[in-house]
Formats: sequence, C-alpha cells, structure tokens
Amino acid sequence: MQPRPSLQQGATPGAEDIERLVDAFYDKVRVDPVIGPVFNEAVHDWPQHKRLLTSFWCSVVLHAQTYRGNPMQAHRPWPIEARHFDHWIGLWKQTASALMPAAEAATMVAFAERIGQSLRYGLGLEGGASPLRVPIHQP
Repeated sequence: MQPRPSLQQGATPGAEDIERLVDAFYDKVRVDPVIGPVFNEAVHDWPQHKRLLTSFWCSVVLHAQTYRGNPMQAHRPWPIEARHFDHWIGLWKQTASALMPAAEAATMVAFAERIGQSLRYGLGLEGGASPLRVPIHQP
C-alpha cells in the first residue's frame, strides 16, 4: 500500500473524507442566502455536481487525476463577485473544521484559498486584474 501524499505528515485527508466534506459543504451552499442563489442558478443536478467536485478535490489534494474540466471556464458565465468568494471560503473553513481533524482541515483550507485566489484573479475580481470576459471581435 502506497502512502498518501501530504503537505505535512498526517495532514492529508482520504478520498472518503473529501467526499464527506464536499457533500456537507454543498448542502450548506444550496441553502446559503449569499452564495446559494448563484449556485442554484448554475447547478441543475446537485448529486452529479457533488460527484464532479469530489473528483476535482481528490485530483487536487490526492493527485487522483480523475477530474476532467476547466474550473475557470465553468465560473465565467455566472454573476460572481468578490464577496461571494469571501463567503465561500468562510463556509468552507467552517465545514472543514467541523468534519476533519485540525491538520486535515488546514490542508483543505490552504488548497481552497489558493484555488479561490486563482479564480478571483482570473475572473477579474482582484485589484488591477482585468476580467477575462472580453468578447471576441469578429470583422
């Protein structure tokens, strides 16, 4: 049996832990008054979306290589604001801390913060960044 990759010894959750986190987190998102409306407009099959995001997080954290998609492209069409990311990361931290040992929760939060920062920048929600929602001019 191969050891799980980790940022620090014992800090990497297993796939089942990640699935439990994703499931609980998106149950909260669905009913959240700040980010729920954005997600509920975008997601039409919540069980499928949770499976996709579990695959994403397992690929990010465990290097599972099961996720096939483009997170930046998936987020571009929606009316996402910087405050949504702030709220999203707060809810993620709260959920991870409630479900995982502190070191594993910290690992998941660190990954989420980096991914969130990258998405914020790519969507033009960081100071000085220009949005990537520029229409292509056709002559």
